[in-house]
Order: sequence, then C-alpha cells, then structure tokens
Amino acid sequence: MTGVPDLLDFDELLTDDERAVRDRVRAFVDARVRPDIADWYDRAEFPVALIPELAELGVLGMHLTGYGCPARSAVEYGLAAMELEAGDSGLRTFVSVQGSLAMSAIHKHGSEEQKQHWLPRMARGEVIGCFGLTEPQSGSDPSSMTTFARREGDTWVINGAKRWIGLASIAHIAIVWAQTDDGVRGFIVPTETAGFVATPIAPKMSMRASIQCDITLTDVRVPADAQLPEARGLRGPFSCLNEARYGIGWGVIGAARDSYETALRYSLSRVQFNTPIAGFQLTQQKLVDMAIEIEKAQLVALRLGRLKDAGKLQPHQISVAKLSNTRAAIAIARESRTILGGNGVAAEYSPMRHAANLESVRTYEGTDEVHTLVLGAHITGIPAFRPSAEGAA
Repeated sequence: MTGVPDLLDFDELLTDDERAVRDRVRAFVDARVRPDIADWYDRAEFPVALIPELAELGVLGMHLTGYGCPARSAVEYGLAAMELEAGDSGLRTFVSVQGSLAMSAIHKHGSEEQKQHWLPRMARGEVIGCFGLTEPQSGSDPSSMTTFARREGDTWVINGAKRWIGLASIAHIAIVWAQTDDGVRGFIVPTETAGFVATPIAPKMSMRASIQCDITLTDVRVPADAQLPEARGLRGPFSCLNEARYGIGWGVIGAARDSYETALRYSLSRVQFNTPIAGFQLTQQKLVDMAIEIEKAQLVALRLGRLKDAGKLQPHQISVAKLSNTRAAIAIARESRTILGGNGVAAEYSPMRHAANLESVRTYEGTDEVHTLVLGAHITGIPAFRPSAEGAA
C-alpha cells in the first residue's frame, strides 16, 4: 500500500466535479512536473514552457468569474493548489501570483475597461502579471512602504523599490502599490515602461524552481487610467493577499503529502536487519503521526473552502489555515527526510526540497508571527501590534 490512507474518508466529502478537478491536475503534475522538477530545482530554473499548458489546464485565475476566467469553486481551486504544490511550491506560487494576486487585483479593483483588456489574456497565459507590494524595508508592515506615486497632469510618476516579487522578470505587467497624496493606491504598470527594472534574486536556498525579484522604479510614468479605481488604502492589496493565503492553506498539504508518500514508499522497500523499515515501531509512529496531520490539514482547508464558496469566509479563519497547515507541512517534510536516512539529501527524493521551499511559504503572505497575532487579536480583542486601521481588516 502507498499513498495517504484516507483515514477519515475525506474523498466522500468532495463532489464528483471536485474530485475530477483534483485528479486532472494531479495527472498533469505526474506527467509534466515530476520527471523534471529535481533538475529545474538544481538549475534554479522556472519551467516557463509550462505556462500555456497551465492555462489550458484552467488554473490561471481559476476561481474568478467572467472575462474568460474559469469560474471554478473555491474548493476546486484549493484542490488544484494542493496538487500543484505536490509537484513543487514554485509551481503553485506561479498560479497564485498570476491568479490570486495580479488577476484578483484587476478583477476586484479594476475598471471595466481594465478587466476586459487584461483578464482574458492573463487567463490564457498570454500576459503574465506580478504583484509589487513588499519592499526592502517593508514586509509585515506594508503601511510603511516608501514607494510613491505623484500625479502630474494626465500621468502618474512612480518612484521606489520592491523586493521578493514573484515572476517580475518574466511579467508583462506589474500591479504596483504605492503611497500617494490620497493614501495607498494600486497601478497597472507595463514592465516595458522606462524606469522599471526587475532583477532576479540569486542565489537562493529555497524556491529555486521559481522566480523572485527586486524591482526598482525610477520615474516610471504611466497614464492616469493605469490606476485601479476601486483600490483605496491597504484594503486593496490585503483583499488580494487573502486570496493567496487561502490557496496556501491548501497548497502546503500537497507538499506534505508528497513528502509523506515518498517516505512511505521508501520505508516499504528499504530493508534493514532483514525487514522493511516500515515494519519498525518508530517508523510506523512517524508515518501515523504524519498521516493524521495531513488528514487534519485537509479538513481545515475544506472547511475554509466551503465557507468561501458560501461567501462567509473571514480573514482570521484564513490565518488559521496559513499558520497551522504550513507549520504542519514543514514538520512532515522534515520528518519524512529522517525516514530516508542519508538518501534524503539526494535530489531524486522530494522531502528536503519541499522542506526548503516551505520555509519561504512559511514567510510570505504573512509570517507565523503575524498570523499568530491576527488570531490573538481576534480571540482577545486586544491587538498586540499596531497595524493601520485599514490593514487590520
């Protein structure tokens, strides 16, 4: 027997359509990602050639409706994120940056003209977007951003810097968040605009099969209609971040499950002292503990998905999944590596790669500390940090 035992009959909680989406994305990952991911990771290469196939798979802007977007449910998107991250966190991150951040920003806050112009091409993978919020000195506290957009007649002039911006060096447009005289606003900035420079960050010890960049904006001039008209204050970017955090709550389960499955298969075939190591009590305890944590994480994610599809999901509930599921996934990846022994450091086995990736996932879209304090404030009614009134929403 291999794979995660469905200890709680989780599949029975899914509809036929949900299982079909999951199985289709899983088959794609098995065929197009697993054979090459170790090499991509080793060479620090993001598989750009897969972008049209991901579009054909229907996972770009998957949960968005209209404008050529797939209009799948939140649960279906979550299941797809889980299967993509079972391949590699970098793959799920690409889909998240494109759909949950860049496309969501336009879908939620853009004008009708902006939506019509950009979203169909982004859903087809013809236009790649990135999301410029984090700055070199502004991560957990985006209210302290220093990037500034100044209005000059019929144009905006943007100056500043962003850091750890996924996809920026291959993106066609950047959603750039900047201070203005009227507070934080968002702008659609074509990356070919003079003064926009994206530089991949290297070397990296994590997310190697992914792209993260530094961005500099030097007198970047865009027309007045580049502004996202419905995004005012930090509620604009935070609404997009919540979309991405939701997907992470599902995605990390895929990394955990793949680590577990790798360790289980190995333990059944690795013979020591004339018996498979899966027959030893300590190994079985590790496998049982990991399987239970995966089941629990799936139930948390599914609960959030059902709430989101019902229009009832609250930000603090997203923090539960981002914090708990990511923390569990890292522990599972690390424990899986111990079952592999010395072979666990070889690239042909996934747990150590997943563990390294998950250190980045643990940090982006809100650190453990930030999500802990979000939940602490919700439980006690007393904020232990001082975000802006807008950002706390």
